[in-house]
Amino acid sequence: MAITDWPEGERPREKLLSQGPQALSDAELLAIFLRVGVVGKSAVDLARDLLTEFGSLNGIFNAGRDALTAVNGMGDSKYVQVQAIFEMARRALTEQMRQRDALTSPQQVRDYLCLKLGGMTREVFVVLFLDAQNRVTAQEELFAGTLTQTSVYPREVVKRALHHNAAAMIFAHNHPSGVAEPSRADELLTKALKEALGLVDVRVLDHFVIAGNVALSFAERGLL
Repeated sequence: MAITDWPEGERPREKLLSQGPQALSDAELLAIFLRVGVVGKSAVDLARDLLTEFGSLNGIFNAGRDALTAVNGMGDSKYVQVQAIFEMARRALTEQMRQRDALTSPQQVRDYLCLKLGGMTREVFVVLFLDAQNRVTAQEELFAGTLTQTSVYPREVVKRALHHNAAAMIFAHNHPSGVAEPSRADELLTKALKEALGLVDVRVLDHFVIAGNVALSFAERGLL
């Protein structure tokens, strides 16, 4: 059945207008973006297929061109639109982080990191550099691969902190396995970085482990 044949109150666009975007499921929001489905499937059906194939909205956003366009109903045009929406969301969250104290608006930091790292298939280490008012001034992906105390060099992190004249830093890395629980190596790495940065009076505010849409905070766990 086509979406136009649905009761008006159940159609995604009408539902959004009457109840707001927060009332829609991921599939319904995605269906508004897709606009049309394929033969035998509505836009909502196609959206559900994409969520099943890639696991989540983050999975769709991080899907490669070949993987996304291989889905019936998706082509280069849709791939370009997905990437544009993803980048706009990241930039909007970056703007919010630059304008607000990261300690008083931690959800924006979490949302940004989940959006950036949640769908990645390789492990990466990201640093947010903050000023004296705890506003994010820059971010960098410093290391990639299996992260250990020997592959993430404290000296290089200190150099980047001094380059950005950072007063504080927030670390984040992802677990492609989908398990957010920090490892012993994660704890030792964080301790080594905190000690090295303490020598140049740069505070470590937090270290997040990202697994899909989950962001585990070292600060909240008492691991800092």
